[in-house]
Amino acid sequence: MTNPYSGAPDYKMWRRAVSRVAPFRINPALHPRFTVTPDMKVATAGSCFAQHISRKLSGLGFNYYVPEDGAQLADADRTAGQYGVFSARYGNLYTVHQLDQLFREVFEGRTKAETAWQRPDGRWVDPYRPMIEPAGFDSPEAVTAARAEHLTHVRAIFETADVFVFTLGLTEAWMSKIDRSVFPLAPGVAAGDFDPEKHAFHNFTTAEVRDTLAAFLADLRKINPAVKVLLTVSPVPLIATYEDRHVITSTTYSKAVLRVAAQEIVDAHDFVDYFPSFEIITNSATGGLYYEPDQREVNAQGVSHAMRCFISAYTGNGPSDAPASEALSDADRQSYGAATGIVCDEEQIDRA
Repeated sequence: MTNPYSGAPDYKMWRRAVSRVAPFRINPALHPRFTVTPDMKVATAGSCFAQHISRKLSGLGFNYYVPEDGAQLADADRTAGQYGVFSARYGNLYTVHQLDQLFREVFEGRTKAETAWQRPDGRWVDPYRPMIEPAGFDSPEAVTAARAEHLTHVRAIFETADVFVFTLGLTEAWMSKIDRSVFPLAPGVAAGDFDPEKHAFHNFTTAEVRDTLAAFLADLRKINPAVKVLLTVSPVPLIATYEDRHVITSTTYSKAVLRVAAQEIVDAHDFVDYFPSFEIITNSATGGLYYEPDQREVNAQGVSHAMRCFISAYTGNGPSDAPASEALSDADRQSYGAATGIVCDEEQIDRA
């Protein structure tokens, strides 16, 4: 007798793909839709986890595309100013809606009701990237000028990147009631003042995420017809929720929405792929071993596992299987360690 599962490959069967496999050897990154070659310009944006991909590609000699690189600055100033954290200094684009409104600002001249927030020390910040300039700006006009320069680099990314990697991070967001612009942080956390007459909380639904991402991709391909897009979902839990429920429940909702929306987009677009970093880090076989003691930050071993799978799937540069021991080299620990400069604007919520 036969049935639809007769002869199924190992990776389709839980017992053969998970239960009987050492956790650090599990590799769900199958059937990549495209290959990343050293000559391709690879740009990144999104939540914190995307930074690991750019670091690994750079370390292997691939072309991590950074138009806004601050090359004229001293190394310490570049680090402080978040140059190279992503392909441009947009800070964390936690939501698809932040990404889309940035695209509209560059190519459609979208304006915003709020253009500068003041900090308690009197300095000014960009409401849409409030953490990129540690010293702040000395005036709203300086914020506007810096943003205008920033947008020229963003334009270059959208127009000329060969591969655009976007990590979806959150569904919870704060936005302007005036023009529905979405902020990376709630007003008052890093700068500005929260005003219930001007600001509102919103938790995006699957349909909202999917439809906004689909609109962005359609217009991105109009100005860059050959671009490939790689989506990931951040495995980092929410640092806080505004919903009146446990942060674990809100985290589960958020990641579920993002994962479903990402899959629906991949199913509808042949130039988009999904890399399962979320599944690699959070699957039950790992037993939470890929998180730091705070149960939130991903540790060096988890990042190593995810990046090993990524490199094998998309570059062919290295084995997909883990070594007999998952011990990391000193270089890997330096590259992947949780305390080596991964930038997460969301952490300002705790500090505030």
